[in-house]
Amino acid sequence: MGIFGFAHPAGVWQVVLVNKETLVQEIIAVLATQMDAYTRAARDAYAAATDPGSRAENKYDTRSLESSYLARGQAIRVAETEESLVTYRSMRCRPFGEEEPAALGALVQLSGPEGNSFYFLGPSAGGTEVMHEGSEVLVITPSSPLGQLLVGKKKGQEILMPGARAPQKSKVVAVV
Repeated sequence: MGIFGFAHPAGVWQVVLVNKETLVQEIIAVLATQMDAYTRAARDAYAAATDPGSRAENKYDTRSLESSYLARGQAIRVAETEESLVTYRSMRCRPFGEEEPAALGALVQLSGPEGNSFYFLGPSAGGTEVMHEGSEVLVITPSSPLGQLLVGKKKGQEILMPGARAPQKSKVVAVV
């Protein structure tokens, strides 16, 4: 469990206990759902690639070849998601101290011009989004551009968030 501050629309800060074990279970549930969808897509692409009806009718017909590329891509996604599931299922969360810098396994709250945002520094599955305690949490990896900005940052420090138009300052509100 960790303590996290959530900004209320009226400007009042709420202190909330965050259970990162529950957050990891939510990430696992999303990955399991993705795994099922990727497995079905891989199976369908494989069936299309090996279907006798998709055999090339002339030298310019590439349906079967395209289906085989798609099947391979889907199989790679299945393998990557399966690896992420194994990693998250064996992950043990630890609390971060008040002055401890963000690292793998940290839940980081940022406050910027567009409000609060929440990031979980995970070992894999970057880009996965989950709803936790009523807030959207985005999984990022330490090797991602944002992950590289957050690793080592402590509560109260500022970072320049890359933006489409111009970088914006955000402040680390909490590292749990």
